[in-house]
Amino acid sequence: MTRIGEVSFWYAATGLPQTRRPALRGEVQADVAIIGAGFTGLWTAWYLKQARPDLKVVILEKEFAGYGASGRNGGWLTGGFAWHHDRYARDRGRDAVLNMVAAMNDTVAEVIRVARAEGIEADIHPTEEVMVATNRAQMQRMRDEVAHRRAWGEEDRVFELTQDETRARINIPGALGAMVVKGVARIQPAKLVRGLAEAVERAGVTIHEDSAALALAPGSVTTALGCLRAPIVLRATEGYTATLPGLVREWLPLNSAQIVTPPLPPEVWDRIGWQGAEILGDFNNAYCYCQRTADGRIAVGGRGVPYRFGSRIDQDGAPDRETIARLTAILQRHFPDAAPFGIDHAWCGVLGVPRDWCATVGLDRTTGIGWAGGYVGVGVSTSNLAGRTLADLALGRDTALTALPWVNRQPRKWEPEPLRWLGVHTMYTLLRLADRREERLGIPPSRLARFGNWLTGR
Repeated sequence: MTRIGEVSFWYAATGLPQTRRPALRGEVQADVAIIGAGFTGLWTAWYLKQARPDLKVVILEKEFAGYGASGRNGGWLTGGFAWHHDRYARDRGRDAVLNMVAAMNDTVAEVIRVARAEGIEADIHPTEEVMVATNRAQMQRMRDEVAHRRAWGEEDRVFELTQDETRARINIPGALGAMVVKGVARIQPAKLVRGLAEAVERAGVTIHEDSAALALAPGSVTTALGCLRAPIVLRATEGYTATLPGLVREWLPLNSAQIVTPPLPPEVWDRIGWQGAEILGDFNNAYCYCQRTADGRIAVGGRGVPYRFGSRIDQDGAPDRETIARLTAILQRHFPDAAPFGIDHAWCGVLGVPRDWCATVGLDRTTGIGWAGGYVGVGVSTSNLAGRTLADLALGRDTALTALPWVNRQPRKWEPEPLRWLGVHTMYTLLRLADRREERLGIPPSRLARFGNWLTGR
């Protein structure tokens, strides 16, 4: 029987925390307060303590460290620039965007370096990203993406595979070609975030779990049992930002979900290939993301039902039946040899989406309140760059990182309900319709997808 929710398969494999770190009680003073003990908050704390070991840094977490997207994601450490280059360039120029592309690319090596230095064992496997195209429209999108990324500073990192080269790597039915991105890694996210939490504690950071932020103001964060006061307060809540008071329209919590098979026997892997454990996706408009896990399973992720009315959040990672059915269809389409073995686990989570679909990090000097998020699904690597940048901002440093074009970028808020529910669901309906038309008719990229993306500013 398929296991549903309970945070994620990654936690099922490692075990959920059996105890919680003590909640915040009474009034506590710190130099820096951080809301959220996921990758963003933990990386920020780690870099703050590396720079200033004397700082008192306190993290507040509603559940337990790594409960959110940090412990549920697809395990893609990519260092990729997943947003609109032109939107950043309009504000700060092309050179600034090229600097950010290079900084993002460097995050993979940096995460691996810190993990090794801190003794974090997280099934990290340096590899390549392979994005497969299986029809005419996908081939056009693939070639456009290769050209686009090479034009924006990744000419030595991104290239195209022929049909034969693609099938020699992995046997995806109907594969016509693929884009390859060098210098990425596969990880086990729950292991990485738990190891990072322990590392920041060794550095002297205090983490309070079961400590939801009920009120956020300049200089203070109030919880049910206490108040944390600090001149710098950093919001590292990403997809959960909409749950904070007054921020329901700040970033949209977009649902993403995954399924995972049992460990597959060697003869199945002989037919599938995938011997390099590449992180794998496709060029569908409603794309998927997959990995071959360290214990020989296939994990398949995608959007499913994309958004809950009123920016509501899932309950401990439990996805709905429609989402599981959509992901199962992807598994059956791309990996028919694995389909008979069924699904061991299904889970979901949320990621943060700003109105312009572009990540942002910043600090308001007048209030002392900072933020980072809006990663739009590439948070494993982006959170590391965000943590380094937030640390520099909190320390008042002017560095190459604080000059990047995402710093202090503040897009407009999302529309009130029911407009944002209608907009997001209409977009994904159009994307799925476009995929079906492209597959059935063999046409170039469908205008339905273009209109769907325009509708929500994607």
